[in-house]
Amino acid sequence: MTVPHDPYLRPDAPARFVRHRPVTGTVVAVLAGSLSDRGLQLIPQPSRVLCQGEVHELIFTDEDVRPGMTVNRITYLGFFEVKQGGVAVVGDDVRVGGVVGQLAGFDETHAPNHLNLVLRGTGAVTGAAMRFSLGDRVTIGL
Repeated sequence: MTVPHDPYLRPDAPARFVRHRPVTGTVVAVLAGSLSDRGLQLIPQPSRVLCQGEVHELIFTDEDVRPGMTVNRITYLGFFEVKQGGVAVVGDDVRVGGVVGQLAGFDETHAPNHLNLVLRGTGAVTGAAMRFSLGDRVTIGL
């Protein structure tokens, strides 16, 4: 059996996102904790569709990572429920209140239950330390 080739992984990919509406949601769980050896494997694809009603996890790293790489140093932020679905793309700003970080990639360890959305930035702290609250608005993009 041959595995189909994903044309969007090529450097000369035929489609690039020019515009996409933001994905919005609300925090449904606030997390605390960190690991230095998590071993999350980011999938090589730079985008994922997030559908209304789905719940996904937000994880933070200060490592310089991108799709296809392994992430070890992480802090846990929380879970959010998607209220307005759309396409999340690596490089999108992710906000819970102010900007928390930029989307670095997606990990499917717990799929189909949920995706891990890994955010990159500086000053790795947890959702609890950032004082996330249940119901806080989450915006991915724009």
